[in-house]
Amino acid sequence: MQLNQVKALVTGGVSGLGLAVTRHIIAHGGKAVMMDVNDEAGAAAEAELGVKYIRTDVTSEEGVIASVKQAAEINGGLNVAMNCAGIIGAGRVLGREAPMPLSLFATTINVNLVGSFNVAKAAADVMQHNDPMEDGERGVIINTASVAAYEGQIGQAAYSASKGGLVGMTLPMARELSRFGIRVMTIAPGIFWTPMVDGMPEHIQESLSASIPFPSRLGRSEEFAVLAGNIIESPYLNGTTIRLDGAVRLAPK
Repeated sequence: MQLNQVKALVTGGVSGLGLAVTRHIIAHGGKAVMMDVNDEAGAAAEAELGVKYIRTDVTSEEGVIASVKQAAEINGGLNVAMNCAGIIGAGRVLGREAPMPLSLFATTINVNLVGSFNVAKAAADVMQHNDPMEDGERGVIINTASVAAYEGQIGQAAYSASKGGLVGMTLPMARELSRFGIRVMTIAPGIFWTPMVDGMPEHIQESLSASIPFPSRLGRSEEFAVLAGNIIESPYLNGTTIRLDGAVRLAPK
């Protein structure tokens, strides 16, 4: 599939990695619909890119089904689902005041893991009816995990569990959906430049950059978008997770 053939939905699509993917698809002649819960950023992205924003809570089964259907109607089809929606969910199992509230752990899993699965299954349900392209391909689903899925830090038990779940479901989902010609891939980004990092003191930014072997800097959202584009265009990429991390391995804290 070439990028100018893409008819995509992008969750978390109005900021950060998701916005970068949306921009990349549009810049290469494809179509995209952004799904998010940030109305202000959604309006700004609509004005910049001329694409549609749909307010979507990825944890709502009925809401996601409706949004996916609407995205397909807007684009004239659906052949790419890019899951970028997520939350940090940071907290120690045993905090200074009390153990982690179970609700924090459950919410992190529900948004990052269950939400991604929710979007993936709804998108696959639409994609299975597409006319087959080259190699019989009908679509591709790309999830966003994290290197924390492999070496989570102290305070990342909930976050790492949610991202590890995404890594774990990639292969079985790809195997199941292969009979429909739908690929499933996951990207595990390392330490990327985000608005949160931008607000950190300069010495903290330098310390983060120094921890990355090469290139010794934070990842750029455009680099994530390029990899997503490469996955879309490479039909033999299926059922695996690609680390995009400059060879970093997270320290315990």
